[in-house]
Amino acid sequence: MNIELVSALALFALVSSITPGPNNLMLMNSGANFGFKRSLPHLLGVTIGFVIMLVLVGLGVMQLFDFVPWSYQLLKVLCIAYLLYLAYKIASNKTPIGAKNSDTRPFSFVQASLFQWVNPKAWTMALSAVSVYAPSKGIGAVVLVGLIFGIVNLPCVCSWTLVGQKLQVWLKDRKRLRAFNIFMAVLLVASVLFSML
Repeated sequence: MNIELVSALALFALVSSITPGPNNLMLMNSGANFGFKRSLPHLLGVTIGFVIMLVLVGLGVMQLFDFVPWSYQLLKVLCIAYLLYLAYKIASNKTPIGAKNSDTRPFSFVQASLFQWVNPKAWTMALSAVSVYAPSKGIGAVVLVGLIFGIVNLPCVCSWTLVGQKLQVWLKDRKRLRAFNIFMAVLLVASVLFSML
């Protein structure tokens, strides 16, 4: 892959990783509700999980849609249903920031990694990246695309989590926190609808 193609891929990775989507909105919400440190497994799961997903998509998972066409429609339904469930959980969270005996917890590394498989924006990013930047689907090209995405994605998701953490002082008020969580849930639903069009 030549330097121009790598530069174009890095720019594509930056634009698609920094813009709002389910991962970034959930990380901002996690940063606001749990802080950066407690959200680290979540954000690492997003980056590493997406890279693994992208590589597996490039190495053949996307051919499943050709062999079993209805599987793509099933995936879309599962994506929407799960993201609506997450939006409900975010909107209904009434736990004050810093509460010690809370049932609510940030996503774990495994949960965030697995979430990539039901995230419509992640699917769009992975399919686009492989189709445009590794059309041969050779293992070297696919792994390189994954590595570049990972390197660019990590600071992007960190920035969303940090923005959320910075909001903690303002969100100490229960009414503001409740309004923020509802607003984040609405944005999550909107991001799902836009990415499914």
